[in-house]
Amino acid sequence: MLGHVDLPEIIPNFSESMDPQSVTTSWLQLFNDMINGHEVKIEDIFLEDSYWRDLLCSTWNFHTYHGLPKISSVLNAGDRRCRLKSLSIDSSSDSKKPSICPIDFHGTIQGLQAFLTVETDVGSGRGLVKLVQDRKAGGKWKAFILFTTLQELKGHEELVHTRRPTGVDHGANSGRLNWQERRSVEENCEGSFEPTVLIIGAGQGGLTIAARLKQLGVATLIIDRNQRVGDNWRNRYHQLVLHDSVWYDHMPYLNFPPNWPVFTPKDKLAEWFETYAKALELNVWTKTSLTSSSWDESKRQWTLALEREIEGRTETRTLHPRHVIQATGHSGEPYFPSHIKGIDSFKGDRLVHSSQFTGPKPDAKGKKAVIVGCCNSGHDIAQDYHAHGYDVTMVQRSSTLVVGVESLMDVDMKGVYSEDGPPVEDADIINLSTPNVVAARLKVDNTREINKRDGPILCGLQAAGFALDNGPESAGIMTKYLHRGGGYYIDVGCSQLIAEGKIKIKQGQEIAQVKEHSLTFGDGSELEADEIVFATGYQNMRETARKIFGDELADRVKDVWGFDEEGETRTMWRRTGHPGFWFFGGNLALCRFFSRLLALQIKGMEVGLMRYEDD
Repeated sequence: MLGHVDLPEIIPNFSESMDPQSVTTSWLQLFNDMINGHEVKIEDIFLEDSYWRDLLCSTWNFHTYHGLPKISSVLNAGDRRCRLKSLSIDSSSDSKKPSICPIDFHGTIQGLQAFLTVETDVGSGRGLVKLVQDRKAGGKWKAFILFTTLQELKGHEELVHTRRPTGVDHGANSGRLNWQERRSVEENCEGSFEPTVLIIGAGQGGLTIAARLKQLGVATLIIDRNQRVGDNWRNRYHQLVLHDSVWYDHMPYLNFPPNWPVFTPKDKLAEWFETYAKALELNVWTKTSLTSSSWDESKRQWTLALEREIEGRTETRTLHPRHVIQATGHSGEPYFPSHIKGIDSFKGDRLVHSSQFTGPKPDAKGKKAVIVGCCNSGHDIAQDYHAHGYDVTMVQRSSTLVVGVESLMDVDMKGVYSEDGPPVEDADIINLSTPNVVAARLKVDNTREINKRDGPILCGLQAAGFALDNGPESAGIMTKYLHRGGGYYIDVGCSQLIAEGKIKIKQGQEIAQVKEHSLTFGDGSELEADEIVFATGYQNMRETARKIFGDELADRVKDVWGFDEEGETRTMWRRTGHPGFWFFGGNLALCRFFSRLLALQIKGMEVGLMRYEDD
């Protein structure tokens, strides 16, 4: 787990004459003097128990450095020197200027927050620092949290704004191709066009990383088995609507329009994905499968055989990308418990995984539906069944974190990802600047407040026999998401149905057997069923990689999701242990932010700034 965090001991009240701009400027002067070789003590800049979260600025990896010895060893790197060159105040807008801010949820610990611009040996970035007055040092301003993240590489900046393409080659150029012809060459990998990167999966992960690579000039192709871009959402259950708000879910380069609904219906999102791929000129082959793959270690190159259905025929192509990104979803293939005794003997109307559930059957009032699993999909499906007159039971094998959607928006999102919040790029800096280990500690208070607001419905759930938890270390929903990718429900109405007994709960028992028209459990009880839906989640992405690429690759890559020894997310969006192979996934917000960082790593390798073996 993430471990214990002590919040700083600070001077409780600021001097009336305190100027946030001057305080931050003085701190930055000390910091810049130290990284440039001047005699400055690390303890004059950072708290004894401080954190520096760095994404690709100090190294080509993700790190959370904790404590003075570790931070000092990076900033004073000896012959290697510190890759950071300078930090400065980001003065691009008034909202980013240094200001007083709460450090904890209740505001009992106050400090200063300042947006930063970052210069490194290879590029520039953004950052944020949270300064507090150290009680142990007589009120001296020191950093509790420093955050730095790479944004662009010098000489290889994104092709946007002043660097945007002209769209035409003016002049008398014989045989020149128009835009549509150039797009066809690129989309179909014709002539000499060969993708440097092949992405498997055209969901939010595949589309966002392809968009980032496109703007860095890296030739990229997405393949997907589905008929159309967006089918990964379009083909899911009938009533599916995103539980995250529009302000949290924007995609790179193209925000949702201002009339977009707060919560996006799945078919609307599917249509947006198609529009996004077209507008950003992403190369996508649908109805395409990878049939074989091999990796040449000496050439650092893949040989991939693909089968593509196009215009009523099947085309076989062989490509040689240097990178493959598996973007097949947050987790992987559906986890269907085929090992359960008798599962093939069921003779009811339907037995499926939630990913294949299309909606309740018409005119099925009074039919008995059993949903195995109590996370978002399980609840949504149960609520849909109930609305169609079914007798519904949910099977809850362990506990579930439940948070009301309004409480989540008010407590965790308000003022950051909201209508009155900052631009989404700034919101991401605020949200992700806090190291996971510190965020987990701070979110304990958020979770208590959410539970207080949701108290009546949570009590009703417990009275109905529904088991609740607050996530790892009581740190709430995001920590649980990053730790295991599930185990929670953002309540949009189903909890009330459970509390009122309109949806029944079978709790704490594993399924022993599926019979022709029922399920039996470990305690000997039996539950009649006309339809059974297993909302049992998805396999680890590593196992999906095993299915696609074989045991050699799967055994070589590291575990996906959860936290490493520094509290950073394992393996996702960063090197996997196998050169030329990357995992990419997460919700829309994580894909938006981390797509830039993965694209920068790949671009850095392609232009010789980074080796796979570099830290």
